[in-house]
Amino acid sequence: MFAEKVIELLKESERNPDTIDQFNDDKIRQILEEMDLLFKMNMNDANATTENRSLWTTVQVRHSALERNKRCLLAYLCSRMNKIKTLRWEFGSILPADIRELLSDEEYEWFSKYSTNLASYMRSLGQDIGYSGIDLTENLKPPKSLYIEVLCVLDYGKLELEDGDVIMLKKNSRHFLPTSECQTLIRQGVLKQIT
Repeated sequence: MFAEKVIELLKESERNPDTIDQFNDDKIRQILEEMDLLFKMNMNDANATTENRSLWTTVQVRHSALERNKRCLLAYLCSRMNKIKTLRWEFGSILPADIRELLSDEEYEWFSKYSTNLASYMRSLGQDIGYSGIDLTENLKPPKSLYIEVLCVLDYGKLELEDGDVIMLKKNSRHFLPTSECQTLIRQGVLKQIT
């Protein structure tokens, strides 16, 4: 049956809407091979329709299957791109290794370009009023309080705060820090908020 593999691909993708799965090279290759076969069959039959009009319906059905496969593949790729954008906002410009291996080489290249474009846009913000840029990824949710208590999960080293204070972040050390300075480190897994 036409377009079964692409429907399976979409179902696999939608099982975990909040996380990204391994890029499915095999299934995409099978779908593209099916599309190539349908196209070749249509070309042969389209050439023969001048003599045999009964093939016209078959050509239209195959063409519809080709269009459906194309739309579903584009939906799959668009869904993955949106998830990759979300990863950039959550983790910053460096992805953890376990998430990096889930992406294809082309997706990682797209992630890098998106990250570069986002960084240059953030640097350009506020230049007309004397600022050197604004980090839009810093506060994804409005803070409930200006300061939070955090636990350092791993040895990080020195952290210089906006007011000039320098804090040594060592494993299992607790700190009471401004929320705005902790959000990126919390997303990166260096700090853990204590509730």
